[in-house]
Amino acid sequence: MSEYQTLRFEQSGSIARITLNKPEAANGIDDVLGRELAQVAGRCADDPSLKVVTLTGAGKFFSAGGDLKAMAAQEAGAGSYVKHLAEDLHEAISSFARMDALLITAVNGIAAGAGFSLAIVGDLVIAGESASFTMAYTRAGLSPDGGASYYLPRLIGLRRTQDLMLTNRALSAGEALDWGLVHRVVPDAELTAVVDELAERFAIGPKHANANVKKLLLVSSSHNLEEQLAREAAFISACADSADGHEGIAAFLGKRTPTFD
Repeated sequence: MSEYQTLRFEQSGSIARITLNKPEAANGIDDVLGRELAQVAGRCADDPSLKVVTLTGAGKFFSAGGDLKAMAAQEAGAGSYVKHLAEDLHEAISSFARMDALLITAVNGIAAGAGFSLAIVGDLVIAGESASFTMAYTRAGLSPDGGASYYLPRLIGLRRTQDLMLTNRALSAGEALDWGLVHRVVPDAELTAVVDELAERFAIGPKHANANVKKLLLVSSSHNLEEQLAREAAFISACADSADGHEGIAAFLGKRTPTFD
């Protein structure tokens, strides 16, 4: 029996794979999935052996976002339910963003609402050709969550963010690539293989250097130039003193492929 009700988790060496597993409900995020996503993200963040985590959805949807049927079923009102749901989702997103391991999101089909927000948290976002992206929040009388108001202006600018959030227009995978929301679009049949190949590549890469890239970029817009320069100096110094740094430099000078821990 799976240790989770609403997602699948597999780990092989330094790679973890998470699959949202409610295909019959378009991988809609209810209280159980939200809670389990927070748990599994924390598990990944706390595991020093991991170098890369992949995240995708089972079936034809990446995720249709918050489960509106579950919200409507709350007899005491949806507000408290939605608040706790958002808090779990936000805990998961924070863990994914701040963990040392890289996150690759494999967007298979529709990513809507919180599913859209979750998809773009990836350090690399790979979309299948049939993927589409829509905010959809205001259509249901809701405002965005899942970090959308943080990530989208930084990724695509204020005007395009306003367009997406206020009009609920849907972007095709190709449009999402043009706008800078995803890194690559691949044929649907090749999505899993492409993401697996990337995961294997990062699994033999320099964990601390990649983690430092994440940390530097996460705070770059909130630091002034001198603060960011100081952070860069501290991070590159720590990398140079690490086993990966020693190996990387030696391999470069020796014109050989490095072997990182």
